[in-house]
Amino acid sequence: MPPRPGQPPQGPQPLPGVDSIIAVGSGKGGVGKTTLSVNLAIALVKLGYKVGLLDADVYGPNVPLMLGINAQPKVLPDNRILPLEAHGLKVISVGFLNPGDKPLIWRGPMLHSIIRQFLGSVEWGDLDYLVVDLPPGTGDVALSLIQTVPLTGAVVVSTPSDVSLQDARKAIEMFHQMKVDIVGMVENMSFFVCPHCHHEIDIFSRGGAEKTAAEFGVSFLGQIQLDPNIRKAGDSGSPAVLAGEEGAQPLYDFARKVVQRVDEIQSGASDGVIQVQ
Repeated sequence: MPPRPGQPPQGPQPLPGVDSIIAVGSGKGGVGKTTLSVNLAIALVKLGYKVGLLDADVYGPNVPLMLGINAQPKVLPDNRILPLEAHGLKVISVGFLNPGDKPLIWRGPMLHSIIRQFLGSVEWGDLDYLVVDLPPGTGDVALSLIQTVPLTGAVVVSTPSDVSLQDARKAIEMFHQMKVDIVGMVENMSFFVCPHCHHEIDIFSRGGAEKTAAEFGVSFLGQIQLDPNIRKAGDSGSPAVLAGEEGAQPLYDFARKVVQRVDEIQSGASDGVIQVQ
């Protein structure tokens, strides 16, 4: 039933000009979710796509630091917001509006309002992909996003440790219950290569995310090693993928697999059903 005149439309509404909306989530913090969100978005730009990045991690908005942005977006006369740009990427973040160390202490309705504003009031323009960096867990922000716009799919980030995987399974189940397709699961901090002997060390175990993806019947998007250069690049505002594919091959492989899976989902080749064994 269509809404009455003057009433807001019911249910998730597409963003004009945005082809695909990809949420990047995790069951817990500390797994490098924002690092992968930022590198995924820039890698997609480098692969020739028009990309936006929405930093929805309202409690820990680290995207401005990782992109080296220290500015505020402009507000147009009609209260539309112009996103900032960095490395060919359109970006919006709570960190632009609330810089510094002051925390945001918001309840659910306020979180819902800011997510709706960042989606509906920002001049995103024409985008192939809008990457949304979610806060850890399965709380209000993820639900607000799902209720506001139709997600193309979700990427779940986990380390291979049992503790991380336990929470990642909850994230997968949340997206499943909300009828959101799972683009796939990626294993971050999968292993560490000793710079002296070049031996691979499984600091957090290894392969757990791939096994979990197989158990849940979702795609595995690859392993990203624990690399100090990725951390340094993010801290400096110059993400690792800017060094090119030779220096960040696993991150580019991850981005290409995301593109492939999104194409499969949009073509109907993926039914989005998660099979729990």
